[in-house]
Amino acid sequence: MSSQNSPSLPAPGLEEMSGSVSPEIKEPKQYFVNFNQDNTSLSVASKSGYKLYSLNNADILEEIYSNGNEDCWIVERLFSSSLVTIVSNACKRKLKVCHFKRGTEICHYSYTHNICGLKLNRIRLVVCLEESLYIHNIRDMKVLHTIRDTPRNPNGLLALSIDVDNCFLAYPGSSTSGEIQIFDCVNLQAQTMIQAHQGPLATFAFSPCGTRIATASEKGTVIRIFSTFDATKLYEFRRGVKRCVTMSCLSFSLCGEYLCCSSNTETVHIFKMEDVGSKKKSTQETGWAGYFSLYLPGTVTKVFNQGRSFAAAHLPTFGCKNVLAISMVHKELRLFVATEEGALFVYTINKNGGDLPLFKTHQISSNDSEHHEMVPHASDPNPSTPHVDEGGILGSYAGIVKGNPMGQMSGTESEKFREMQAATESPPKSLFHFTDEHEYPPLTQNSE
Repeated sequence: MSSQNSPSLPAPGLEEMSGSVSPEIKEPKQYFVNFNQDNTSLSVASKSGYKLYSLNNADILEEIYSNGNEDCWIVERLFSSSLVTIVSNACKRKLKVCHFKRGTEICHYSYTHNICGLKLNRIRLVVCLEESLYIHNIRDMKVLHTIRDTPRNPNGLLALSIDVDNCFLAYPGSSTSGEIQIFDCVNLQAQTMIQAHQGPLATFAFSPCGTRIATASEKGTVIRIFSTFDATKLYEFRRGVKRCVTMSCLSFSLCGEYLCCSSNTETVHIFKMEDVGSKKKSTQETGWAGYFSLYLPGTVTKVFNQGRSFAAAHLPTFGCKNVLAISMVHKELRLFVATEEGALFVYTINKNGGDLPLFKTHQISSNDSEHHEMVPHASDPNPSTPHVDEGGILGSYAGIVKGNPMGQMSGTESEKFREMQAATESPPKSLFHFTDEHEYPPLTQNSE
């Protein structure tokens, strides 16, 4: 999730035209916020840099890394590793892959159009342009497949399963209806098509194992969960009946038992994956809903049969986009809500559900007086021209994405990417040593 609209500024010359000094207008804070794949860290980015925070302690927001010299638009971290992908505001056609612990740029790729969104897991990196998708092999960053002429997708809606055994990609199949395409990123072929809603999609998310996908339309009243294998509808939840909303985010817990959703309202809903079918049958046979279903229209009885939220959190603010994560922290199940205005709200989820108590509020920002600077890299004045800088610590690999380019790579760079390929094997080869078991990119500790 990211804010693509620049904050509004006073018109130039306004004071001279009015003949008086207008009051100072402060720009609203606008951040890109996103959780990593296992909900253990939070990325926060803006025009003044980016930061990574640990979520291992709900009481204290511990800073992992700070960079104050990057004009960032999108930042994605790969699990708990040292690999981050960055897209800047200054050049939205360029993707940089960096090792933030070493302060080095591993490679960069330039595309023919602006990057609207990107997702990555341990074997694939998917870059979304407005009308095309590029699937990279994360071991060497080669383009494995290109999906062209996709429906117009300026908001970069896409989802990538974090499970490499079910490595599925989801993207809108239509810009006018709620059709969603599921693509197999390992076998590089279409998996299935799901007609999820009548109206256009607003957001969707895979379950941790990749076997299910949750969807919501722009109307935002109903959330559905489908099988990614055969498009069977498994669950249907009703977020509300009073008003239509603008959906912001859907997110599964890592255990797959809970699904949370947020919108531009002040309420975050949490649904529990229970046997809704059995509960509906019991209600219809013995409850008052079953009696009235004989006389009420089908659309009304359908509302009775939809699952309701198990719990809800009420935010102190509303009207701005946010992202969600459910994570187990110190044996307590927590709901994290990060907003594009720079706030992180932490709620406690109890087994009985209901209204969730607010546990902690953190103010987050992407700039600070103290930060670790990335090694500067020569900018590419012409994104259509492949550029190789061999003067850096690791060198770089860049190519314009037209079809399936191979780019240009020096001998030193080839060696580094061979190391990347070897180290991303599971388990990695013994000659590579990491500061943690999931560290990426695959660089030896004593490499220079």
